[in-house]
Amino acid sequence: MSRQIIIILFLVGLATAGFGALGHKEFEKAPHDYWTRDLKDPFTQLKGKLELGDLALDRSGELPFLKSLLNALDISPASQMLVFSTTSLQLRFITPGNPRALYFNEDVYLGYIPGGRLEIVSVDPKLGGIYYIFDIPKGDAPMQIERSNRCMNCHAAPEVGRVPGLLVQSVIPGRRGGSLESFRSEETGHGIPFSDRYGGWYVTGDDGIKDHWGNTIGEYVNGEIQRRPIKPGALFSYDRYLAKNSDILAQMIHEHQVGFVNRAVHAAYTARKIRHEANGQLGAKEAKALDVEAEKLTRYLLFADEAALPAPVRGVDAFKQAFRKNRKVSAEGISLKDLNLKTRLFEHRCSYMIYSQSFQGLPGVLKQRVYRSLGVALNPAAPKKEYAYLPDSEKRVIRAILKATLLDLPSGF
Repeated sequence: MSRQIIIILFLVGLATAGFGALGHKEFEKAPHDYWTRDLKDPFTQLKGKLELGDLALDRSGELPFLKSLLNALDISPASQMLVFSTTSLQLRFITPGNPRALYFNEDVYLGYIPGGRLEIVSVDPKLGGIYYIFDIPKGDAPMQIERSNRCMNCHAAPEVGRVPGLLVQSVIPGRRGGSLESFRSEETGHGIPFSDRYGGWYVTGDDGIKDHWGNTIGEYVNGEIQRRPIKPGALFSYDRYLAKNSDILAQMIHEHQVGFVNRAVHAAYTARKIRHEANGQLGAKEAKALDVEAEKLTRYLLFADEAALPAPVRGVDAFKQAFRKNRKVSAEGISLKDLNLKTRLFEHRCSYMIYSQSFQGLPGVLKQRVYRSLGVALNPAAPKKEYAYLPDSEKRVIRAILKATLLDLPSGF
């Protein structure tokens, strides 16, 4: 049976066995200090204003409040994705007739269920995911925003490398709720075949890509699980949400970037642990371990294992416009957010997530190794066979974009 990918609140990082591997709740201890370190994630920066009522939000109803909060977080409603698997702290609210909506930008992920509480994952540059849950306020009632420790039971589990990451679970949703079958996959991100994606999700805009598990529930027939189609919007009204879509392009972008977040967060914790255990004195063994982490991030940044598009994708125009709004451009006006959508996701295959909180917060000793690894991979004069899929012309374009948009590249990049 193939794997069906469901995001609980968003994706899983790979655990690294051996040198530098992280133990149970090690993220809470020195040098990481997850619960006591000052937070720099985007949502936490707004939290005080929200609780004091200093940030004007529309309290006239659930949807107006949601829309105004998304606006404050610079998240487009067009990023909406709808998931109906009961894979959440609030599973009692979630059904195919009352799906959970997810909205996101590069650093903040928000979950909304009609009649339920709001869930936030906000990425701290040092610590990874910071998790919040709270009620939508009614009238003039003050907001009480809870930093959730319950989320850590899953979001810092072995499946996510024991770091505060973003979680993926694979399930086949049942007709009456729950999961008929559930198992985990350590493969995440843009390399997952489309035939293994979107189980338990509503998917719209997928006319050219039909071989996936979206828009499907399961039921047992003669002891075997049979698929049953479920049409987006048939069991619920889009009027209960901010957009009339659960677009496949948003899901592809989401899949890619959360795969990167988890890899970056795990690499950051691993690098801190290595330096801590070596008392800051990096020997040959430590340097080699850091080089391995840097090469893994480089491969992901350069889409080395990207699954080819089985058919062109159009995407919702409003989402594409919102996604490109903060693009960083070279002198020629090109960027890492320029979409391809014919055979692959992006025209220039280096991830825009290099500008994200999760990358920019990497320990310097690791980030500079990633930059050096990128420089080697993108050098047409000394090509590496691992990156032969990138034409020399594309390598030159990517280098030009990075040099124009990043201030901390090593000399000679």
